[in-house]
Amino acid sequence: MSLDFIEYPDREMLYLSLASKISGQLSQHLRTNEGASLCLPGGTTPLQVFSSLSGAELEWSRVTVFLNDERWVNGDSERSNSRVLRSHLLIGKAAAANYIDLYTGSAEPAEAVPALTERLTPHLPISVLVLGMGVDMHTASIFPDSSESLLALAPDAPLLMPITSLPGESRITLTAPPLNRALNKHLLITGPEKREALERAQKLDPTEAPIRAFLGDITVHWAE
Repeated sequence: MSLDFIEYPDREMLYLSLASKISGQLSQHLRTNEGASLCLPGGTTPLQVFSSLSGAELEWSRVTVFLNDERWVNGDSERSNSRVLRSHLLIGKAAAANYIDLYTGSAEPAEAVPALTERLTPHLPISVLVLGMGVDMHTASIFPDSSESLLALAPDAPLLMPITSLPGESRITLTAPPLNRALNKHLLITGPEKREALERAQKLDPTEAPIRAFLGDITVHWAE
């Protein structure tokens, strides 16, 4: 396991530094490739990273952006990860990026898998991946002790999986294989609870702590 842990003096420094790192890695990839892909987490923790990144001097028209996972709700819903991404990242210079929305409007996420797979596949492997983690050690929509998560963690898992066993909305998530094949991997966490959860995860099986499956060749960015 190759885990690089960076501790920042405060969250503002973390957010600015991570945005700069993402921008730099995308720029480097674009020097030798026609396009680059950026796969991002939902939630509130990365909002300031998104805001900083939105003004980066990049050829955004050559960058394809998509989420790690999405709740199966309309893009106007307060529960929508896409809504947050559109309002904080896909503005300013980054408005020129090609955005692939995981929510398609289909009645169920399973119906959207074939078309989304076709759209996402040309942008693999992911150039830059940023993951988040819950205090329960889930990442994307891969949660502990779930039969669906067991399938999503498998080496032969499909690119995308519908997740319907969780309380509340159905979800769709990228699975472990495409996430782990990302060329540059980052994990963004803040606060003592998540640091302690990450330390516990390193001693557990991925079925108990899904983030454990992603801790090879990754840079962890943490601030109090």
